[in-house]
Amino acid sequence: MTFDKNFVWGCATSSYQIEGAHNIDGKGPSIWDAFCSIPGKINDNDNGNVANDHYHRFKDDVKILKDMGVDAYRFSISWARILPDGKGEVNKKGIEFYNNLIDELLKNGIKPWVTLYHWDLPLALQLEHSGWLSRDTIKHFVHYAETCFKHFGDRVDNWITFNEPWVVAILGHGVGVFAPGRVSKSEPYLVAHHLILAHAETVKLYRENYQRDGSVIGISNNCDWREPLTNKVEDVEAAQRSLEFFLGWFADPIYLGDYPKVMKERLGERLPKFTLEEKKLIKGSSDFFGLNHYTTMYASHDVSVDGQNVYGNGGISEDQDVALSVSPDWKFSDMKWAVVPWGLRKLLNWIKERYANPDVYITENGYADKDCIINGEIDDQDRLEYHSEYIEACRASIADGVNLRGYFAWSFMDNFEWAHGFSKRFGLYYVDFNTLERVPKNSAKWYAAFIKKQKL
Repeated sequence: MTFDKNFVWGCATSSYQIEGAHNIDGKGPSIWDAFCSIPGKINDNDNGNVANDHYHRFKDDVKILKDMGVDAYRFSISWARILPDGKGEVNKKGIEFYNNLIDELLKNGIKPWVTLYHWDLPLALQLEHSGWLSRDTIKHFVHYAETCFKHFGDRVDNWITFNEPWVVAILGHGVGVFAPGRVSKSEPYLVAHHLILAHAETVKLYRENYQRDGSVIGISNNCDWREPLTNKVEDVEAAQRSLEFFLGWFADPIYLGDYPKVMKERLGERLPKFTLEEKKLIKGSSDFFGLNHYTTMYASHDVSVDGQNVYGNGGISEDQDVALSVSPDWKFSDMKWAVVPWGLRKLLNWIKERYANPDVYITENGYADKDCIINGEIDDQDRLEYHSEYIEACRASIADGVNLRGYFAWSFMDNFEWAHGFSKRFGLYYVDFNTLERVPKNSAKWYAAFIKKQKL
């Protein structure tokens, strides 16, 4: 497998999952700090109070990244570490931490890819403004983003506004398994609407005031591939409908100017409407297509679906009339996600055709497993094969004509995996959460050797 010499190879993490230091140096509480304090919400009642203690160990972690040979490191900024209440006075210690991290990365030849929002809304904004249910949060997000642009924009060339807004809408406000833990059939569509507008307003601000030659800004959406269960017309249409309710929900307004037609037809007044001015603001508001991808499922038409499969459908199930299934012949990760590399290739080609072949970066791709140390080694052959096979699907998609420009493995190291706590391990590096020791897995060694080979 050979890739263009300018292809970007990286690893990714997020602030709440690795930083720890949840209440020191002026950081305010986030909705995830609050959510984790509710008994029973998180597996084993884990939390991110300490997590990987990256806040104190970032120099050692950057050294590990350098030794791996990655070109780029994607991390997120904790909004509540920069603005403890989500607005108002800037926390200088928070600015200092991210300045030091960015400088350390650059000193070691690693490009920072900064995500502004990876789900950890300042708690004050949730309590005072109902979070993303309120349009007020849009202006507060834009102010926060500008604070980051002012302090870090001279050294950061790659910005991502939101990571997986689908998760914020559906898991946070639909089924309530993620912070802020709300359950609703209507809130997800309003939350998504505000997230898209916040993204567009932020991009406008960046382009008009902070963008430099060579710097880019975009958004990262998640999507699984939907393969029709049969060749029947109704199943082919169901698979397409599921993709539009999942990825099209967020990507269509940015690339095509409005929500997918099928969503407007099926949801009616439950789907908020963009004004003509908002459509102009949103369309074209991404310099690249960020994609987080992990798995594939079969889709079939089924009008009897009632609230089932809400995790995988990309929306509220009964709004779609789509049933999802998997093949028993597929391999599955510890997350029960199927390993289907050809699904990534098909999804990348779907994006190419639907959105006029934009530049694409895979900003997350990874495999969870039950890793353990045996004689000082972590033999994670299944993860190694996963990355190898999915990277081969990337290469094949490039041969298909897809403008794929980069790949970020999720994740750099084992971390706090949201509602699963520390029980799910995606990392290329193993972390002992008692000692916080980082140990390379075989997949990390393979990835390092693979990147080195690409650079020869």
